[in-house]
Amino acid sequence: MLLLVAGLCAILVLGYYYGTRTFDYWSKRGVKHDPPIPFFGTAKRQFLQQISYADIYDEMYWKYPKERFVGYYLTTTPLIILRDPELVKRVLVSDFNHFYGRSVHPLDKVPEPLLNNLFSCDGDLWKLLRQRVTPAFTSGKLKAMFPLIIARAQKLQIIAAESAASGSEVDIRDLMARYTTDFIGACGFGIDTDTLSDENSLFRKLGRRIFTNTKRDGLVAILKYFMPSLFTSLHFFAPYVTQNTISLVKTIMEKRDYKPSGRNDFIDMLLELKGKGKLTGDSLESKNADGSARIVEIEFDDVLMAAQVFVFFAAGYETSSSATSYTLHELAHHPEYQNKCQEEIDEVLARHGNKLSYEAVKELKYLDMCFSEGMRIFPSLGYLMRKCEKPYTIPDTNITIDKGVKVIIPVKSLHADPLYWDKPEEFRPDRFHPDNVSKISKHVYLPFGEGPRACIGERLGHMQSLAGMAALLSRFSVVPSASTIRHPPIDPAVVVVQSIQGGLPLTLIERKKQQ
Repeated sequence: MLLLVAGLCAILVLGYYYGTRTFDYWSKRGVKHDPPIPFFGTAKRQFLQQISYADIYDEMYWKYPKERFVGYYLTTTPLIILRDPELVKRVLVSDFNHFYGRSVHPLDKVPEPLLNNLFSCDGDLWKLLRQRVTPAFTSGKLKAMFPLIIARAQKLQIIAAESAASGSEVDIRDLMARYTTDFIGACGFGIDTDTLSDENSLFRKLGRRIFTNTKRDGLVAILKYFMPSLFTSLHFFAPYVTQNTISLVKTIMEKRDYKPSGRNDFIDMLLELKGKGKLTGDSLESKNADGSARIVEIEFDDVLMAAQVFVFFAAGYETSSSATSYTLHELAHHPEYQNKCQEEIDEVLARHGNKLSYEAVKELKYLDMCFSEGMRIFPSLGYLMRKCEKPYTIPDTNITIDKGVKVIIPVKSLHADPLYWDKPEEFRPDRFHPDNVSKISKHVYLPFGEGPRACIGERLGHMQSLAGMAALLSRFSVVPSASTIRHPPIDPAVVVVQSIQGGLPLTLIERKKQQ
């Protein structure tokens, strides 16, 4: 009996030691931080889904207003939250060779299939993918893809008309998510998902599941972050997501006989890239004996292609729909700005035969200003994460952080700091007037990130978002409804991105004067 008690005590002591072994990291370096608790560090509320990731980093940003950076513990992993735009520039741009890893998740040496995507992968795979995929987002490619966007924007008008005719409120967040999903189905997968008409379609369900953090997902995250090497068989993404995505992409590629079909969608682009053979280039991670970069090769196989289609779907689904719906939410509360958008849309469409087109959308300057301001107030990515890849001494300090320390850039906080924005709580599209853009402080406006790992699909997402809003506002006005909450809460169960809890209810009113 004594041996059993002694054994249990030893296990508890060892467990406590393991769960607190790094908790002197920031105190030894004199970095301000909240006291961590065993196993959770300072991230207990995140893992219990009591607060979103973006909101907890925002909370820490404002808690230590005199610091250039603040310490944090994600379970036992030290994080550093930056408050100084100059340090933001260093991490994202100037000293990128120290921080090329995104490390959204504690990746295993052989990560689950869908994590090998351009957003979440690191090192050589990221570098070679970025080089290979970048040509898929040239201006010419975007223009060729634009008819697919216009077709979905026209369907958006039809569905919106049904809601306006009934006089009932509409969840503008859900409506724009359906538009975005329909667009991604066409541009990414090359199929008509009909998500706008069927809110319970496979694609809509898949989009919801990717960004909804269930109890199962929360438990997996805790175990993976705490002891990643012990739980390699656990996957962040539910089997439903992985199996459906890979199966769908493989089926489409087989139907095309692994050759471009002429649809000019994302799978066509990937098939073109696959035809170029293996991913080959200089290594980011390893060097030869003479100091030169090693040449690395990676097979561009079906699963790797499926991972890229997955991130095209996942990133576009949540970020574009959140950004457009929140901009419309702000315009509903600022009819004077909405009227200016509509006047501009009417004028531009009149010059283009009353039809949306690639050229017409590029002329919507004021709508673009409103969209930029919407993303400032509510950035879809509320924070950016990078991983320190080799010891790094923070400029103008004697503090050195080690390999493996994660760096948080609190985008939400920088977008709302009165040090950089006049009355940041107010919706002011003129901040982004061409005459004023140069006055915006550097490295504090980051809706698409910055540097070599900035969002590769920024221009496509931007154009698709403007087209959707223009299609809606050309025929309808948005106004607050009885259920509208002026400052809606953030859903703590949604990870990586920010998402509104409970949707964004508005009322659509058909405009009387049509151009």
